[in-house]
Amino acid sequence: MAPAPRHDPARRRRIARLAAAQALYQIEVAGVGADAVLLEFLQHRLEEEIDEGLRLADMDRDLFSDLVKGVSSRKPGLDEMLTPLLAPDWTLGRLELLLRVILRAGAYELAHRSDVPPKVAISEYVELAHDFFGGREPALVNGVLDRLARLVRAEAFG
Repeated sequence: MAPAPRHDPARRRRIARLAAAQALYQIEVAGVGADAVLLEFLQHRLEEEIDEGLRLADMDRDLFSDLVKGVSSRKPGLDEMLTPLLAPDWTLGRLELLLRVILRAGAYELAHRSDVPPKVAISEYVELAHDFFGGREPALVNGVLDRLARLVRAEAFG
């Protein structure tokens, strides 16, 4: 199957989510603000290939910016939403940082982006987890985001 064209909206959103996960990870590790990381990505890294055949220049920049700013500014609230959805003996702090970033971004889309159908958001973040993890992490992302979607977007599930 031929790869999706560079202007394909779904492909552009996928690249934005992947880049946002990387930017949010960088914010956490480096302890810098969202605006500085956004500026770096949008001014200095657009020619980078972030995955095979996926270039930052091809991303949906509005979605990328919204995810980075939205997750960064709402992190405590997102963590509050996610924590009760984990197993009783787990906390977000016990999860690997990149997994926390993926869960927060997925939670942000579910709670604050009503333009994105919940099943699409869940699928996208499960796929993103597959990009980075080879174990049970994608199943964890699926389970947690599915439970969250049924709470914050119950109307979509009938």
